[in-house]
Amino acid sequence: MPLILMIEDDVRLARMVADYLRQNQFEVQHAADGASGLAALRRHRPDLVILDLMLPDANGLDLFREIRALHPSAPVPVIMLTARGDPVDRVVGLEMGAEDYIPKPFEPRELLARIRVVLRRAHSPLGADVLRFGLLEIDRGARQIRVDGEEKSLTSYQFDLLAAMAERAGRVLSREQLADLAGRQDQPYDPALDRSVDVHIARIRASIEEDPKHPRHIITVRGAGYVFAKGPG
Repeated sequence: MPLILMIEDDVRLARMVADYLRQNQFEVQHAADGASGLAALRRHRPDLVILDLMLPDANGLDLFREIRALHPSAPVPVIMLTARGDPVDRVVGLEMGAEDYIPKPFEPRELLARIRVVLRRAHSPLGADVLRFGLLEIDRGARQIRVDGEEKSLTSYQFDLLAAMAERAGRVLSREQLADLAGRQDQPYDPALDRSVDVHIARIRASIEEDPKHPRHIITVRGAGYVFAKGPG
């Protein structure tokens, strides 16, 4: 049974969400502040963290960085939860590596759907073969990225974006196609959030490209999307 850690100071909301998730075959732990959330993470590694950004004892974004630092090579997926619905806040969360971002108020069914998509991306292998492009290796069985033998850290969603492009090397893919191929077909596509795909691409480039400003693997095609270069570029 997947373990969900919910770091949320609104006890009533946390109880409602926990009850709903337990009814849908999830184990749930609740922490009401950042300190107890980090303590819970050190005791038991959850399958996913639901993180409220507005906590009484901590800045949610700073806490997210601490969560990431606990397991840098295999980060725990995080869904950010906040009363701030500004798209700029959403982009900031995605830039930092969050798997998803849900503004309050929300329906528990929507949160459940998002959780299932994130966990499916994190735990379903794409195949046991390794794709190689020069010094870049994409191990789809182990879900690992290596550059010149050095393992690089990507979120589950970023791995799926990169694998989707590499499997279709030489083919231009729109942002909508990439979002669909990386597992967000369960969610309505929002053209206003094209920027979120760009954010994840920028983070992938920062991990795999020798010079992210002049990428050799992931090339931007203006007005169309992105293409993964077949050759070294």
